Amino acid sequence: MLETKNLTIRFGGHVAVDHVSCAFQPGTLTAIVGPNGAGKTTYFNLVSGQLRASEGTVHLHGVDITRDTASSRTHRGLGRAFQLTQLFPQLSVVENVRLAVQSRRHEGLNLWSVWLDHRNTLERAHALVERVKLGDRADATAASLPHGDQRKLEVAMLMALEPSVYMFDEPTAGMSVDDVPVILDLIRALKAQQDKTILLVEHKMDVVRELADRIIVLHNGQLVADGEPATVIASPVVQSAYLGLATAEAA
Repeated sequence: MLETKNLTIRFGGHVAVDHVSCAFQPGTLTAIVGPNGAGKTTYFNLVSGQLRASEGTVHLHGVDITRDTASSRTHRGLGRAFQLTQLFPQLSVVENVRLAVQSRRHEGLNLWSVWLDHRNTLERAHALVERVKLGDRADATAASLPHGDQRKLEVAMLMALEPSVYMFDEPTAGMSVDDVPVILDLIRALKAQQDKTILLVEHKMDVVRELADRIIVLHNGQLVADGEPATVIASPVVQSAYLGLATAEAA
């Protein structure tokens, strides 16, 4: 479904992502891990179109999308949740989700249209708001939500786009212990559909162990390990580069 071939980006003399080739299949969740500065978020930015590759290609459903804009990739089915939330702060929770539903259905983004003209859209938005446990905050502005609820809202907007590929960049970062299970349950439900491809950048190894079918490890911009979680975690190169430290801290 999704593949990168020799994907590379250079910032001056620094190679942030170095010829990374990887394919991701439907029905799988791949965790992308590595130390800070390893190139994980930069790789995500190249795949989703926030950055233009210096070299290499990105393919979605067999189509080369390397020159597509980020918005074009979204309409092709590539959905991205960011490390920092991307919301319309002065709009309500349900209005944020409604805009995402409208975008998916190509209804346009006319905020002044009569709500009853879009009854199905509004019903879909409310259903997604309930699904992320924000039903009691549906009319609150996004800016007024605590960080954990903003992350849940962003996931609801991503789900509204109905992508074939979900990209989550540290989805539980900064969330309270009580909020984390909501996000993880949503990711589990998406994975259970078996037709979605899920990429997850995550530092919490307990989350990675539970959710991932596969782990790839980036270090200094290079792909240094790729395989089943137990095999990758036990790899000497991974232990020394990152996972050994994380595992020791988790223990």
